[in-house]
Amino acid sequence: MEQNSPEGGSVSSKTDSGGEGGGGLFYLDIQPSPDQSGLDINGIKPEPLCDYGSGNGFFPYCSFTNGDTSPSESMTELDHLVQIISKSHLETCQYLREELQQMSWQNFLQDEVQSYQSKPREVMWQLCAVKITEAIQYVVEFAKRIDGFMDLCQNDQIVLLKAGSLEVVLVRMCRVFDSQHNTVYFDGKFAGPDVFRALGCDDLITSVFDFAKSLCSLHLMEDELALFSAFVLLSADRSWLQEKLQVEKLQQKTELALQHVLQKNHRGDTVMNKLRCKVAALRSLCSRHSEKLTAFRTVYPDVVRTHFPPLYKELFGADLEVTPQADD
Repeated sequence: MEQNSPEGGSVSSKTDSGGEGGGGLFYLDIQPSPDQSGLDINGIKPEPLCDYGSGNGFFPYCSFTNGDTSPSESMTELDHLVQIISKSHLETCQYLREELQQMSWQNFLQDEVQSYQSKPREVMWQLCAVKITEAIQYVVEFAKRIDGFMDLCQNDQIVLLKAGSLEVVLVRMCRVFDSQHNTVYFDGKFAGPDVFRALGCDDLITSVFDFAKSLCSLHLMEDELALFSAFVLLSADRSWLQEKLQVEKLQQKTELALQHVLQKNHRGDTVMNKLRCKVAALRSLCSRHSEKLTAFRTVYPDVVRTHFPPLYKELFGADLEVTPQADD
């Protein structure tokens, strides 16, 4: 997905922590951002937290109103957490609200679709890997701004980002998804599933589009989307976590805040239950992505090793940076 890329890309942050889940990442930047007031991105400034306006019919925006909350967390505390996470979300989205409203929502023409379909498989894979990596860089910044995330040990920060960054990208995808035409913003225009035919994984692409359409049907407001993204990222059941209890506390607080804002927005428990079901769907999609990447790598090991973004390889395959085996 095209956007103004973070300056400098993904800078190194080496860790020597043990375990399959977090060791040896060189390209995942989990150092504190030098300026937490706004992203270092060309042409993008943080949005104001409130004063969202009335929206444009496709993206309803939040308004903080009164509602009930759990007795274990005060309403003030939950409101504060909602504010922090919503602000972090808005500051680290690839597209600001104004950009979404100004998009022409123009679909690729048929000859353009055919141009993508005729690309060599490895070229299309590389293009998508670059777009995914660009989106993930924003997710990393989002994570770093979540209250408490940077207080986790380095291993657990990396574990959560390795396991959850693509899931958050898929959640955020609904912001640039047109349910009416079943298209998503990609490489400058809106693309249907047929644009990605050259990848050779139509089943995965169809499932990704189905997921986006299903999530869009919930009409999530921006604050709800922000809190659900944080809830997904702060999953305490990830393998290789060293301080699981700390992650559990963060996830529980985030879940309470999500329930709180759903009540404020008069959404009730139905939406919350549907969102919980989406977590399993996200994990299935990301697992299938890993399977497709592994299958692609067996055929095009040199392409992956030399042309894929380093961060993509770090996140989605522990062995993609090592010297290839004889059967490669």
